[in-house]
Amino acid sequence: MSDTTCHMSISLDGFVAGPDQSREEGLGKRGRELHGWHIGDPRANDADRIANDWLMRPRGAYVMGRNMFGPIRGDWDEDWSGWWGAEPPYHAPVFVLTHHGRDPIQMDGGTTFHFITDGFAAAYSAAREAAGDKGVDIAGGASTVRQALTAGVIDELTLDIAPVLLGSGERTFDGVDSFGFEPAEVLHSPLATHIRYRRVI
Repeated sequence: MSDTTCHMSISLDGFVAGPDQSREEGLGKRGRELHGWHIGDPRANDADRIANDWLMRPRGAYVMGRNMFGPIRGDWDEDWSGWWGAEPPYHAPVFVLTHHGRDPIQMDGGTTFHFITDGFAAAYSAAREAAGDKGVDIAGGASTVRQALTAGVIDELTLDIAPVLLGSGERTFDGVDSFGFEPAEVLHSPLATHIRYRRVI
């Protein structure tokens, strides 16, 4: 499938990460509460497993923001290569939006992180070219997804709506003027309502 996809966990009040993201709190304070459906909560059920299959399906390339890649700000003054260890789960080129250039980082399992300083359109174009007919995924975080929504490039958007109120943090939909999607599939569990939306043509 050559569609551009995006899959995000979100709170009832619209946050995809909690406040005060850091090396110790990569998802921000209480941010992990959005992800119990796929990170080991024993209440996870078949709906959660199906949604996790949606999340983990292979894509040809990925676009993410620097905040998704790691907690470092400013110049690259640390030997940081992402949250995921020696073999990240992407197994494809990942194009990271940043204001600070850096040489690509090649990881085990086929993931190479490329650092793009020319903005979302340039990163997305590079990802489309790298992906060929295998499709691109907008991996996050909130700002990158917001830019993708504003640019109108997402064909399929999956939201895992956790029954959690975070109160503050990182929002995806602030400043997005229209939605333009309709529900195609809905699953639910005690941990999340999983809604897969398709763009209205």
